[in-house]
Amino acid sequence: MTIKQPWDDVIPLEERETYAMAGLGGAAGFGKRPALLVIDVQYRSVGDRPMPIREAVKQYPTSCGDAGWNAIPHIANLVSVFRENRWPVIFPHVARKVAQDHGAFATKIPGIMQIPAAGYDFVKEVAPQPGELLLPKTQASAFFGTPLATYLIGGGVDSLVVTGCTTSGCVRASVVDACALNFKSIVPSDAVYDRSPTSHAVNLFDIASKYADILPTHAVIGKLRTLSAERAP
Repeated sequence: MTIKQPWDDVIPLEERETYAMAGLGGAAGFGKRPALLVIDVQYRSVGDRPMPIREAVKQYPTSCGDAGWNAIPHIANLVSVFRENRWPVIFPHVARKVAQDHGAFATKIPGIMQIPAAGYDFVKEVAPQPGELLLPKTQASAFFGTPLATYLIGGGVDSLVVTGCTTSGCVRASVVDACALNFKSIVPSDAVYDRSPTSHAVNLFDIASKYADILPTHAVIGKLRTLSAERAP
């Protein structure tokens, strides 16, 4: 069965066909030892309650508003599956900034430096549990300047499910780095979010073309259930 993708109504058919002719967009597959990345799912990226984005950015300028809240139930379902199977759940996140963190990224996006402390709290529906890895970062990629790759290699992880935000920013940057490091990745299309629906769709298309597989959450969970059954005694 063909799955309708978020970019089908955004990327013209002729362009999608051209990519397919070039051999782009094939399935990369998945490994046997997965980890889940929950990237930047903090109140600063969704607001303290569901609301349209133009209202949400009045509270936190980095908020994606309703798009984030629509994704949170899907992220929560994935977190539950990973916890049931005792697979790693990792939380790359923007920590509160200090003066020496003011680099080019902060200069380009000054709003990220002006978030009230409560905005850095994890959204309670997907908040970390004791023993799960919290991974503060200062750049878009969860790998840049962090021990993430070392942790994954040490744990024998060979594949990632990447959730959170933004699709065009930290999710994309993390998936590109994961591909460069030879980790297979799946991005659940409804468990990532962005402030722009157009940017969300276009970046998912580009990720699917070059770096990772894109599936809706229910299909990802189906793959994980199958993997869990295969690994059961």
